[in-house]
Amino acid sequence: MQQHIEQIWEHRELLNETEYRQAVEEAIALLDEGKLRVAEPTQTPNDSATQPLPWTVNEWVKKAVLLYFPLCGMQTLEAGPFEYHDKIPLKRNYARNGVRVVPPAVARYGAYLAPQTVLMPSYVNIGAYVDSGTMVDTWATVGSCAQIGKHVHLSGGVGIGGVLEPVQAAPVIVEDNAFIGSRCIIVEGAHIGREAVLGSGTVITASTHIIDVTGPEPVTHIGHVPPRSVVIPGSYTKHFPAGDYNVSCALIIGQRKESTDKKTSLNEALRLF
Repeated sequence: MQQHIEQIWEHRELLNETEYRQAVEEAIALLDEGKLRVAEPTQTPNDSATQPLPWTVNEWVKKAVLLYFPLCGMQTLEAGPFEYHDKIPLKRNYARNGVRVVPPAVARYGAYLAPQTVLMPSYVNIGAYVDSGTMVDTWATVGSCAQIGKHVHLSGGVGIGGVLEPVQAAPVIVEDNAFIGSRCIIVEGAHIGREAVLGSGTVITASTHIIDVTGPEPVTHIGHVPPRSVVIPGSYTKHFPAGDYNVSCALIIGQRKESTDKKTSLNEALRLF
């Protein structure tokens, strides 16, 4: 399957041959079932780790997602009173898979939602992986190929960016038990370590300065949030030819504690079916 997809990527005319089309369709079906992932950790979680887990990107899987679009023709889709006109089918079989979906949440075929996932009215794009016990809250979006861990809370209005091209680019990764506050934006392959807490309105991009201000001297991280960090929006002064201006950043103001856990924990009743 991988070999076929790599060959199609170099010679698009192969999409006209049944054997090669089936390779792309099989890859998307495996993505939809969670048996294949765009990216995956290369180490097991370690409670004492001070950096996010290392991950590897399966470029050929991202290529399969991109190749799936020209295979699909436009069609009219209906879900109750709602009508859509698109190339990619909607995800189905939520009850069989143990996923709770509140109308009018939408997930595309090719996105994986693990058992005990809860979707409030929200959107999950193709290639995304959402692990068990995670809540995607109201008007939150999970972009293409994003990787969301177990028992994560994506609060209302959170924007998790999608990354399809370039194919070697890492997707957005949010590790297990993280809490992402309302209206946060995480894009450009940014990486959020396990159990991190992002305060409302925090923006993390590949180039965001994430400054740990808990010690006597600031320590700057770029594009990733260390595990268990408590993060809020901030700014720092940067010199430009036209003068000095404040530039947005994120500030690590502490480590997650039991009191933080209590504040960010979800009502378990919301997770019951």
